[in-house]
Amino acid sequence: MPLHFDAAEYAARQSAARAALQSAGLDALLIFSPESQFWLCGYDTFGFAMVQCLVLTSRGDLHLLTRAPDLRQARYTSTLNNDQIHVWPEHQNADPFRDLKALLSDLDVVNGKIGLESDTVGLTDANGQRLRATLPGLIDASDLMPALRRVKSPAEIAMHRRAAALSDDALDAALEQTRAGAFEGDILAAMQGAVFKGGGDYAGNEFIIGSGPGALLCRYYSGRRHLEPRDQLTLEWSGAYARYHAAMMRTIVVGPPSDAQRAMFDATAEALQACEDAIRPGAPMSDVYEAHAHVFDAHGFGHARLQACGYGMGIAYNPIWVEFPMFYEGNPLIMQENQVFFLHMILMDSDAGLAMCTGHSVLVTADGVEPLSRHRPELLIR
Repeated sequence: MPLHFDAAEYAARQSAARAALQSAGLDALLIFSPESQFWLCGYDTFGFAMVQCLVLTSRGDLHLLTRAPDLRQARYTSTLNNDQIHVWPEHQNADPFRDLKALLSDLDVVNGKIGLESDTVGLTDANGQRLRATLPGLIDASDLMPALRRVKSPAEIAMHRRAAALSDDALDAALEQTRAGAFEGDILAAMQGAVFKGGGDYAGNEFIIGSGPGALLCRYYSGRRHLEPRDQLTLEWSGAYARYHAAMMRTIVVGPPSDAQRAMFDATAEALQACEDAIRPGAPMSDVYEAHAHVFDAHGFGHARLQACGYGMGIAYNPIWVEFPMFYEGNPLIMQENQVFFLHMILMDSDAGLAMCTGHSVLVTADGVEPLSRHRPELLIR
């Protein structure tokens, strides 16, 4: 089995989850999030696009209800044994939630207090309605598992370090390809190839690449162009190792940079340092956003900044690699040692037609942060 952690790690996670259920007064939790499923037992699949559910009881029972194509997937990637894997039959008028109710009855929890992970791509609205019709009285417990996953174990931190090294490799590959006349597709292929060659995975969302006017976008879009003699290229990407992420972001200037681009870079570098200085265990996440906003506003770029400047990193599946919550104004959530965050300092000046972005992932230490990237912020010119 390609398990990424030892038996003691999985046992500790399952024990923590069981204790969290007991503390919340729940008899069972219906786990639909692929990140939670992976974290608890290693189960690794994109089968969450269909109906599947991992059931955890307060006694510690762990059972998976899934489709036939994922039977062997569960055997191969998870700690579950055959008795813990249940396949719901597929035919016209099949009802996997009826089978889930039967499983809960077998586990003697069907009449108990049952929590539900609803805030996940692993449960569509339509399926959620079918589920609640079958099992009325479910209690939303979407925050339970993310809270457990937020602080990383030493073994998880090692995975983030591997992911960060792959992110660095991808940047090296991009810089080798970036020049006037270069094709965006070649740059993207080199970046993704570096991650795969390093033993990494597909990231939780597409690598973001945009040049010219597209450099002002921070979402992937279809279509490729060649770089002009004077151009700008914005990249946002993440290495992924064992589904753990460590995102990065850079804008590369093609040709001589203008004074405006240099000023924008100086602001992003200063803002990134200010955000790192604001990260301390016990401090609210809002402190980081305020540090970022203060620097950009002081440099006269308040009109070009966004309303968030980063977010958590962790296990991630499509469609995004974000581990919520984000650094935004007023966020009261307290930061903790051994969290991993992606800090992105983004300036998108539509009036000037210029972008400048600088960002990397950091580990929260006992008294500050440790950048996970070997690349330090610098104005990248090709």
